[in-house]
Amino acid sequence: MHASLLPFRASLPRALRYALLASLVAGLPRAAVAQERPSAFVDAAGVVPGLIVDMRYAGSHNFVGRPIDGYEAPRCLLTQSAAAALASVARDLAPRGVVLKVFDCYRPTRAVANFVRWARDPDDVAGKAEFYPEVDKRTLFRDGYIAARSSHSRGSTVDLTLARSDGRELDMGTPFDFFSPRSWVAAGVSDEAKANRTLLAATMRRRGFRPYAREWWHFTLAREPYPDSYFDFPVR
Repeated sequence: MHASLLPFRASLPRALRYALLASLVAGLPRAAVAQERPSAFVDAAGVVPGLIVDMRYAGSHNFVGRPIDGYEAPRCLLTQSAAAALASVARDLAPRGVVLKVFDCYRPTRAVANFVRWARDPDDVAGKAEFYPEVDKRTLFRDGYIAARSSHSRGSTVDLTLARSDGRELDMGTPFDFFSPRSWVAAGVSDEAKANRTLLAATMRRRGFRPYAREWWHFTLAREPYPDSYFDFPVR
């Protein structure tokens, strides 16, 4: 609640307090509304069979080279509908001896702001050799690799790959978060990588996810429950 209301909020009738709070919330950016995890979000590891969780932004193995704001634990949080759809994907893949490995799920808006600040610092290039060796950091916004607002913050977008049950990732032609045209879905890659990308995309589409043309790993639930809301509660 707004700090200026704290001294007298208890003296107001309950109905008036709720009406006042509603008016304040309506005036806030949607991303600032939810600081605690909404009940509609779940830990996907408890829903998706065999899910391997490798939350890159909770650690240092990412293009920034350090943990990102808002990731307090390596957990894959998703809306219930996205997690249920992903569970169906996992069950579809199980007969092939293949499981899903996630790199990012729900992303707080504060993490997106962290990426924006990083992108504006031309001297911070710790992850360049591994993640964007061919790209000038100053073009990341222009080329669509980083955006000021992310669908991940709506809770129904996931970055993932295919892996064996022992965690070995299938060949996809590039690693996750590799900023290059080679990561585009239609890029020319080996036959094996192309087949694996096709399998991932086809299985995800079958269960209601849309791909992103410039990142083979990125999918959003087509019928996402919060298409206009950007959340900022921490991952914990």
